[in-house]
Amino acid sequence: MNNHIFRLKSQVLAIMALSLAASIAQAANTGEVACKTTAECEQQAIKAGVTAKPVSSKATSKNDEKEDQFYWLGKINKASAVMLTEEKIVEPQMGAKLASGVAYSLEQSEKPDGKRPKDVLQIEKIITDEIGPDASLIHTGRSRQDMYATYRMAKLRNQVLDYSDALNTLRTALLAAAAKNVNTIVPAYTNGVQAMPISYAHYLLAYEASFARDAQRIHELYKRMNLSAMGTAVLANSSWPLNRERMAELLGFDGIIENSMDSSQIAPSDVSLEATGIPSSSAIRLGVLLQDIHTQYHQTRPWLLLDEGSTYTSSAMPQKRNPGVIMRAREAASNVVGLAQTVVFRNHNVTTGMTDYKSAWDDLGLFPQAIKMIDSVNTVMKALNVNAKRSLEELEDDWTTSMELAEALQKEHKIPFRVGHSFASSIVTEARNNGFKPKDFPYDKAVELYTKALQKYKLPEGKLPINEAHFREVLSPEFMVKTRVGTGGPQPAEVERMLAESNKRLDGDKAWMQSTRDKLAQADKKSGRGLYQTEGFCRSISR
Repeated sequence: MNNHIFRLKSQVLAIMALSLAASIAQAANTGEVACKTTAECEQQAIKAGVTAKPVSSKATSKNDEKEDQFYWLGKINKASAVMLTEEKIVEPQMGAKLASGVAYSLEQSEKPDGKRPKDVLQIEKIITDEIGPDASLIHTGRSRQDMYATYRMAKLRNQVLDYSDALNTLRTALLAAAAKNVNTIVPAYTNGVQAMPISYAHYLLAYEASFARDAQRIHELYKRMNLSAMGTAVLANSSWPLNRERMAELLGFDGIIENSMDSSQIAPSDVSLEATGIPSSSAIRLGVLLQDIHTQYHQTRPWLLLDEGSTYTSSAMPQKRNPGVIMRAREAASNVVGLAQTVVFRNHNVTTGMTDYKSAWDDLGLFPQAIKMIDSVNTVMKALNVNAKRSLEELEDDWTTSMELAEALQKEHKIPFRVGHSFASSIVTEARNNGFKPKDFPYDKAVELYTKALQKYKLPEGKLPINEAHFREVLSPEFMVKTRVGTGGPQPAEVERMLAESNKRLDGDKAWMQSTRDKLAQADKKSGRGLYQTEGFCRSISR
């Protein structure tokens, strides 16, 4: 009995101890826990759930790698010191003190033992250790919410621009290949069946035009993306008269996301969804282009091949030349589509203000994967060889030009198209049943079938009005391509015109990119080397 009571008391005491521990447990304040290295700071933030554990390198360029979360929080701290002083929220002397603390936090990060934490409070502690508790004034009217929303939009901006540059390299490669293949005649397919002959340049220009539309989408997106959330605190602004427009200017944004709740709680969702949709759409079209090339490897005599140095041999079968670079590029494209869908799922079915959707594209490394995809496709394009003789032979082995026969009868001899279509179809059936090709189909048989077509439609009897020489010419793939008319067709003159226009459009898009980057660089130079330098800053706010 006594043992039972003892065990019962022990259990009660254990429960009370656990309850007491739970009652005194507090949320982790990362600003109050010292960390000696960047890695230690990061582990503390990860443990508290402030930041996610990184899964891979997520930079799209050296510039994107440089402008990490620490970089942007430092930039926001500099802008805050300036704005708070200009708006007389802090006195000039205090502004100078804050500026010196911010400058110290940045300077120490460049040293071998320096720290570059990602968390706001960890950075504030570095400033506090230098200038004392006044450091917290830098956080006047702010929150992690508006700061992180601003950083994420800036990072999204960087990565979208890097993707735009990569996309322009692909367009350049496609146009260069098109210029070499204006007169290369290849089959075009619909429903998986040979449809009509076109030039390979015409084919490539069609894809380039679709990627030019992606560039237009990026230009439109940029107007909605290059806006600042700073100054909205958590989501409803603060009681401090912060100058949001000035903060946006200092940080290199074109303006602000006006609604304070939208800025950090809604815009991160729809703007990032729009942004990730662009490389996802590109990836789907690139997958088709790659499949068109890869399908050729089913042929015993392909007309699209890679340089042998860009293939690899089988370990067992001597004849094989495996197109690994195509498969790697297609895998990358599939990864982009999958990651973009994951971004959608992360945005789906969450309540407002959750973190799930705010940086999904960054957590997943979608844009680095998208740039890898473009680089892989460029590798394929560089290795691509087109056998014009073989592609023409493929066309001449089939009846892809039979529609031209019906059109010639209508255009030149007023024969109703449906009659001509029936006549041409009967020729194709006869040819396939007896192994004839356009070059060797018996002209006498064509005359006979024409008579039957007239009878089928109860038209007066008459001789086939196209002589044998013209009959052969009409069935020639080169003739069909050269005689196309109308804007956007595969005829060489029109392809040359479209090629010139595409190059002009690409030059314009590259100029937009250069202008956009120059504007960002000028804003950064203005803020980083002038007003934000500690001595210059002190002089500017002391006036």
